Formats: sequence, structure tokens, C-alpha cells
Amino acid sequence: MKVGTDSILLGAWADVSDITGKILDIGSGSGLLALMLAQRTTDSVQIDAVELDDNAALQATENFAQSPWASRMALHHSALQSFAAQTPSRYDLIITNPPYYQPGVECRNASRDTARYTSELSHQTLLKHARTLASDKGKMAVVLPCDISVDFIELAAREGWFLLQHTEVTEFAHRAAHRALMLFGLEHATQQSDRLIIRDESKVYSNDFRELTKAFYLFSEFDDVKKAQ
Repeated sequence: MKVGTDSILLGAWADVSDITGKILDIGSGSGLLALMLAQRTTDSVQIDAVELDDNAALQATENFAQSPWASRMALHHSALQSFAAQTPSRYDLIITNPPYYQPGVECRNASRDTARYTSELSHQTLLKHARTLASDKGKMAVVLPCDISVDFIELAAREGWFLLQHTEVTEFAHRAAHRALMLFGLEHATQQSDRLIIRDESKVYSNDFRELTKAFYLFSEFDDVKKAQ
């Protein structure tokens, strides 16, 4: 599972300022989100990750073991449904970059099918189990395409999740937003909304994008100039 902009944005954007307990990464893939949150949290925070695909689970396990945070990270090679039925843990933050395409044209391999299509994990199933796995004041951070996020927000409300923060992401200021970063909670609060522009008119990374992701990207002024040409 290659590193993608969606996960980088979500891992950098998710609010971990008040997390002192446990975090759960659902559909961890290579473990990117779990590793990003390990980097951003204190040593008291335990991070569990759930991954169904055999090869992805193996890679995530290896990545965790080689990281500076190995002692507080655990990969569970399991379907979410099985994990939710067996674990007694409850999580202060659940984070996921979930599948979002309806089953359709098959990908090149089964692993890509699982990652992209909702046949193995529907959004309703995800929200239901996330609700049972969350602590009393638990939150959930998700990234989805904007058009799909509309239905997801409605489904989330039915499962008792309130939308707390909503950031629309667009490549350029003049383009329509293509991704939605969403933070849900189990307690109602005033919703905060904003917009993130990835590149400015010169096609270089915007100051907002740089500030958000500076802990994870090595920005080069030379590269920015090169991209703008």
C-alpha cells in the first residue's frame, strides 16, 4: 500500500492534542497513519492497528518494529468485525482512510480491491464498530472524497457520531474541493469548517500545506521552483 496524499493529510491533520489513552487505526495498510500518530503523541499513548490483508499486515508489523515507537504499537491481523468482537479496549481516537468505491471493476490484485472497495468493509459497518470501540469521549478522524463524504456524514449521524470539524481540500484555489477531512465525536459541539489549498497559483506548496505537513515532508525550495516551471 503506497503512501498517498490522503493519508499524509489525515495523519497530520487529526487532532491528538488531548489524547492520553489509546488510538486505533482501522485498515492500517503499511501502518502509515499509526506511525504518524505515534510520532505526534507522547509515550503514554498506545496505538493499535487493524489490517485484513496478509501482505499489508506483514509490512505494517515490520514498519512498527523498525520505528522508534515499537514498544507502544501493535498490529492486529484481522477483520474489523472480528477485532471488535474480541478486544476489551476502548479508544480515545479512531482514525481511518477507508475504502470508498462501490464494488465494480476489479483491480490488478485482491489487495487493491480490499483497499479501494467497500465490499469487505462498508461504511455502515465501519461506523457501527467504531462506535462500540470508542471511549465515552472518543473521536474519529476520516478522509474521503467530497461527494462520498456527504452520505458518510448522514450515516455517521445515525450511529451517534457528531461532525465536529470539516476541512475541504483542494489542489488549487480555483478548483472545487476533492477531499474532505472529517473529525467526529460522540458529544455534540459547534462544528468548525475550513478549507485547505495544497498549491498556490505558482504551483508550489501553499504555506498552509507546508505548515500542516512539515513534520513529515522534507520541503526543498529547489524542488518547488522546478515544479513551478
